[in-house]
Amino acid sequence: MTATAGISSRELAASIVQRLQRAGFAAFWVGGCVRDFLLAREPQDYDIATDARPEQIEKLFKKTIAVGRKFGVMVVVEGRHQFQVATFRAEADYQDGRHPKQVTFSNAQADAQRRDFTVNGLFYDPIAQKLQDWVGGEKDLQARIIRTIGTPEERFAEDHLRLLRTLRFAAQLGFEIELQTFAAVKKLAPKIELISAERIRDELVKLFSPPHAARGLVLLRDSRLLPGVLPELIATILCQQSPDYHPEGTVFEHIRLMLEKLPPDSPPSLPWAVILHDIAKPATAERDAATGAIHFYGHEKVGAAMAERILQRLRFPKKQIEEIVACVRQHMQFKDVQQMRKATLRRILMRETFPLELELHWLDCLGSYGNLENYEFLVAQAEELKKKPAIRPPLVTGNDLIKLGMKPGPAMGALLNEIREKQLADELKTPRQAKAWAKRRLAAHG
Repeated sequence: MTATAGISSRELAASIVQRLQRAGFAAFWVGGCVRDFLLAREPQDYDIATDARPEQIEKLFKKTIAVGRKFGVMVVVEGRHQFQVATFRAEADYQDGRHPKQVTFSNAQADAQRRDFTVNGLFYDPIAQKLQDWVGGEKDLQARIIRTIGTPEERFAEDHLRLLRTLRFAAQLGFEIELQTFAAVKKLAPKIELISAERIRDELVKLFSPPHAARGLVLLRDSRLLPGVLPELIATILCQQSPDYHPEGTVFEHIRLMLEKLPPDSPPSLPWAVILHDIAKPATAERDAATGAIHFYGHEKVGAAMAERILQRLRFPKKQIEEIVACVRQHMQFKDVQQMRKATLRRILMRETFPLELELHWLDCLGSYGNLENYEFLVAQAEELKKKPAIRPPLVTGNDLIKLGMKPGPAMGALLNEIREKQLADELKTPRQAKAWAKRRLAAHG
């Protein structure tokens, strides 16, 4: 057992500050951890700023990682916990919308001035229990406002990703965006296209996390950032749907309502399945000349292809792309589940992505007409299937059919599928029954 076992990350972060201070250095908690601490939220991690230089930090702590020595950024490792410890610095001459050309070590006040938003520019001494506010962050925190430190245009020019981060913090914290800051976001929105797909993806994942995903979507639309990050969604804003099935109105409103109802513990792929499940409706919309009804024939197939391209563009992991695309492609099957043959239904229930598909269907219902009959039917069927574990493995394999005298080939695949269908329909229940049936079938066909 390590010496830090049972010690909270907050206590360890305070001990790092204390050790730096005892060595004669200034040291504070900084950034998001201070913001969350003052909001009585549990910080995800603790960052520390100090006037100690990287080589001095290395001497004070047993295990360190030099993640950005030239920027004065070190990681101090305490047991299973890692803490970023950075030297106070000032930055200048941003030329690529991300990296400063000049970095100089400085003092705490200058370090505060280089940060993005006032609520992220607070410094806290956990030993003296004293807040240092050189940017007006405490007042904005109390007023629940996101405001840049200094001129918004300058802050966004330094790092264009801050355009998206403005929305993310407003959504996450339930804050409003200060007028000048939001005006600058709208004005500079096209700059977001200069940011790498990976960085955009990471911000969007946070923006679309529950419980603030719906507000994140609305802010993305209202900020004019949507064309630069998810242009395919623009057409959904005015895409009307038949009121018989979608009394909520447009496809965009349908997606927003679904995001609003995301459970707090949603799997990572669920928000994206929601956002993309009807992405092709605008492209497939048809209006019946006689009835005026709006149809979207094949939107699930077209949408699956679109979703795959979008997720690949954003550099999502391959496995996650596959499960989200599967949900988009198959989501329309759920409207017919009560009329399906037992074998067909059980194939759906046994799909690897079924739990995710079921959650998407539940949200799809809640975001439209609210009828949960099919959802409740599927839940009941899934519970019934759990009581029959023997049905999951196939009753026979290709080797079994070879032993019966059958040669490998398309006919064998067809026969295996036929046996599987009968197994899922409860017509064949044991390997012995299945082999006997196959033997008779082979004999009948020579």
